[in-house]
Amino acid sequence: MRLVLVLLILAGAAAAAMFLPEDQLTLGLSPGELASAVASILVLVLILGSAGSEWRGRLGVALVGAMAWVAIFAVVMVGYVYRHEVGAFTERMMDEIVPGRSVPAGPGEAVAIRRADGHFAFDMKANGVPMRFMFDTGASSVVLRAEDARRLGLDPDKLDYRTPVATANGRTHAAPITLETLSVGDITKRRVRALVARPGVLHENLLGQSFLAQLSGYAVERNRLVLRE
Repeated sequence: MRLVLVLLILAGAAAAAMFLPEDQLTLGLSPGELASAVASILVLVLILGSAGSEWRGRLGVALVGAMAWVAIFAVVMVGYVYRHEVGAFTERMMDEIVPGRSVPAGPGEAVAIRRADGHFAFDMKANGVPMRFMFDTGASSVVLRAEDARRLGLDPDKLDYRTPVATANGRTHAAPITLETLSVGDITKRRVRALVARPGVLHENLLGQSFLAQLSGYAVERNRLVLRE
């Protein structure tokens, strides 16, 4: 039982070392060197433990057990060497399994996965209130549903619907407002012009040009849309 516990601890340490930052040193060793050293100790402990407990009359069983742990060690090391490729494959698989999700991005960027309907949507914050916006380069302005405008403390019944807009259902009018902040990831724009649609007209908030034009750029990369501050 003690041998199993030691082996599990060493295996966990070797696996954890694989995910340390590449420039981080532990006991003067890089993550790869640390994982290799721990795995080597794991194999040595296994062989010695197996030999001590199984040598008498059961050499074959001991050798099989040792070979199994050597195979596990090999898998761990291969996983470390190809960790970037494995990570990229996992991300692509998640893109297919969970379309439409927002994913972590680098500094000054925001990323969304294409939805099943072909559109992109971002989880954002308008004046600090979480909302979801559909990316729409054809919209001249950010447009809010009346229901979401109410969450910002606005009364849709008291807004001035004087701005003509074109929607998928035809022409209508919307009420101009200004959002103090509109954020996605670590990108934040201030004093963003926006419109509020009449109740029941809009099914999704639209991320239009009054926000997009303030970005340095945006691009579709495979099934991902990347916004850049």
